[in-house]
Amino acid sequence: MLRVSHDPSAAADGKQVAPAQRASAEIGSLLAPAAPGNAAAPGCAAPADDIALVRRLLAGDEQAFEQLVTQLHTPMLRLARAVAGPSGAQEVVQETWAAVFDGLVRFEGRSALKTWVFRILTNRARTWGAREKRMVPVSWLEDGDHGGEPAVDPARFDSIGDWATPPVPWTEQSPEVLLLRKETGAVLQRELETLAPGQRAVVLLRDVEGCPSEEVCEILGISEANQRVLLHRGRSKLRAALERYMTRG
Repeated sequence: MLRVSHDPSAAADGKQVAPAQRASAEIGSLLAPAAPGNAAAPGCAAPADDIALVRRLLAGDEQAFEQLVTQLHTPMLRLARAVAGPSGAQEVVQETWAAVFDGLVRFEGRSALKTWVFRILTNRARTWGAREKRMVPVSWLEDGDHGGEPAVDPARFDSIGDWATPPVPWTEQSPEVLLLRKETGAVLQRELETLAPGQRAVVLLRDVEGCPSEEVCEILGISEANQRVLLHRGRSKLRAALERYMTRG
């Protein structure tokens, strides 16, 4: 089996960068999308850099191989952990790399290379789960709205919808400063791991990997509506966890 080893600064299970260093305005500066760089616009064909990279890979360019591994190996481990769990992440990633290089000749450039690879990984993770009988049903990504769970406890609002118990002001330190603290990163990483699988996968793709919603739907095979629900609930839980941490000091 193809073995890929990369990024000695990353842990063996794929954990690497503290989420505290990834600020996202949409979730109160909780997690940050990766820099978009030369990514393809949502719904568009792969950018020219992706096409050029694939051509180099097909020509046997070793530097192109190293470039692709550098860009994607650790993000693939993170996504594999979210979909298959820690026990299966390494195996899923290795199977994905093998499938990617076997299938590069069939890459048609209809989406970004990263999206194409992540889609293969998601499919491999589901196959692994079925084989090991450890995967929750395929509907795991579609049922994130059970019970109409509120994003914020309704008891925090008065009868006309104003705050009765508003968030505690962060006066001593700004959110930006707090987010750079290692302790905050550990809180967010821990809370991300406790999210429901679908929420964890969507939040990771949107706010850690920087994928637009259309690509997330393509990668995970879910509808736009379900993507929004899972993202909203995941972000709300992370925001609440960060508020608890800041309130307690």
